[in-house]
Amino acid sequence: MAMSRVTHWLQVPAIADPVDRRNAPMLQLILLALGTLPPALWLYRIFGTQIPWRAGETVSLSASLLISGIALWSVVLIRRGRFQWAIRQLMVLVAIILVVSYALSGLGAHMFEMPVQVLWLFVAGMMIGRKALWGMYGAVVLALMFGAGADVMNEVMQARHAFGDAVIRSVMFLLIALVIDRSVAALRESLEEAMAHGSELERANAQLRGEIGARERAQAQLLHAQKMEAVGRMAGGLAHDFGHLLTLVNGYAANALQAASPEDRAAALEGVRSAATRASAQVRKLLHFARRDIALAETFDAAATLREIEPMLRQTLGAAVRFELQLPGSPAPIRFDREQFVLVLLNLAANAADAMPEGGRFSVTARVVDVAALEIAVADDGSGIPEPLRDCIFEPFFTTKPEGHGTGLGLAVGRDLVEAAGGSLILDPAGRGTGAVFRIRLPLDGGESSPGT
Repeated sequence: MAMSRVTHWLQVPAIADPVDRRNAPMLQLILLALGTLPPALWLYRIFGTQIPWRAGETVSLSASLLISGIALWSVVLIRRGRFQWAIRQLMVLVAIILVVSYALSGLGAHMFEMPVQVLWLFVAGMMIGRKALWGMYGAVVLALMFGAGADVMNEVMQARHAFGDAVIRSVMFLLIALVIDRSVAALRESLEEAMAHGSELERANAQLRGEIGARERAQAQLLHAQKMEAVGRMAGGLAHDFGHLLTLVNGYAANALQAASPEDRAAALEGVRSAATRASAQVRKLLHFARRDIALAETFDAAATLREIEPMLRQTLGAAVRFELQLPGSPAPIRFDREQFVLVLLNLAANAADAMPEGGRFSVTARVVDVAALEIAVADDGSGIPEPLRDCIFEPFFTTKPEGHGTGLGLAVGRDLVEAAGGSLILDPAGRGTGAVFRIRLPLDGGESSPGT
């Protein structure tokens, strides 16, 4: 918890540059260490050791305390958001103090401060740049040479020993500066590569967004074209279907006018009613697909309803198709919209009739299965459904009929209606030979059938 508070305190949102803002916590720690540790070391030197006080150590102490004060002042500047001003003035003042201090006190008086001078190289290289690093190294070398000259003038060491010591220390600092320089260069190269990679990713992202936008526009155009194609196909199918139904109505009406007996007239009028029912089924199919119809669910006996619509199914199939109907011996109450139930069966009968233009057999077999469900198997002897198309037949607007014949909505709408009632409509996978078998499964309703069923 305490560490979290310290980390939060070291953050300086007032710094505008993101790199400086990231470096600010570490630099503050360094400066706080510089502002507190050197004075502590000097206190230890004065009170914790028995080493005699050397000549020039007073100047070194003064310089060290001055640098510590500048470091603490730099922390104040950083807290106010003036990062670069703080670090640059610190480096300049440190360089001046080093040169002056060494010139006044010599090399030996700064023995305790050698690690701190390494730290200045590190701060200059990491926080400012290579020029600041080598500028600080130059100040350190200059200070060492002035310190050697001061030792010679004060007769502390001979010239060759003093300047030899200064050269050795300069070489040591050179090696440290080279390590820092290479490390900083590697870090900056990595940063540049990361920034370049980030820019490349940003460009790729922008290009990807553009491609996604173009793809979405292309998909929208394709969808619009598909919709227009579907509408055109549906309009053609509707025109054909309604044209055929109107022809039937006209023919049956003419037969009714020319009928010689009441029985013939009644048969002709029944044909008119059957054609009108098929037209109504087409309208209901379109209304359901457009989601504008309202289902009126009721409980009725499915077996009785199948028996009632038997003439309508025979009329839909035509005279060339033999129709077979098998019903359960007991009532089979289901909850469904009665008109939608009839619509589903008329659609299946119409598809079967189209699949058997030369005639054949069409059967509807209803039976109770699993006690609580009614299964209606609708089978024909038509050409069947090819394997590649078996997964597509329930898709809206999909049809195998010639262009201009049918809308491709019958099976799609039929399955939606059955599933909305809690049941299922599937193409029997076993029926892969001649003809097709569709199975409708609906849950039996436990309530009583509505009147009239």
